Amino acid sequence: MVAENIQPDMESSELPQDVSVLMTQADWAWPMALRDIFQPRGVNLMVVDGVNQFINVLRHRRIQATIVDTDTVGSSRQGGPFGIAQGGLWALKIVRIEYPQIPCIVLTSEPTETMLEEALELEAFSVIPKPFDMGILKEQLNRLFVRKYSSHIFSM
Repeated sequence: MVAENIQPDMESSELPQDVSVLMTQADWAWPMALRDIFQPRGVNLMVVDGVNQFINVLRHRRIQATIVDTDTVGSSRQGGPFGIAQGGLWALKIVRIEYPQIPCIVLTSEPTETMLEEALELEAFSVIPKPFDMGILKEQLNRLFVRKYSSHIFSM
């Protein structure tokens, strides 16, 4: 099941030559597995561990999309940074506050109704339950980049 925010992006941005996707650190080695999707396309995949690194990258680099794993260390089970305790969506909340135009894909092992509602309110592009199929993630990345940037970079 993939929950997707269907709201169309009316203000498509131009895709720069240097494409970067920011990810939160995951609870397993999936960032390594994603190299098969990102490297052949020349997409810069940045993985950060912690809220300070996440904010620093957002402030100093041009990011075209984010991927947030809600099961990362420091998420809802420990109260999360800034006291945010809803489903590990702290990174998405930061993106929406400071950079509302950056699209986000959310990965979660617990797609509860409450978490899905909050992700929808925060305008997540899609929510993908874990364990997930890399084909589904690639399909969602393709849809995201086509809608936001009119780019088929992930359809190759």
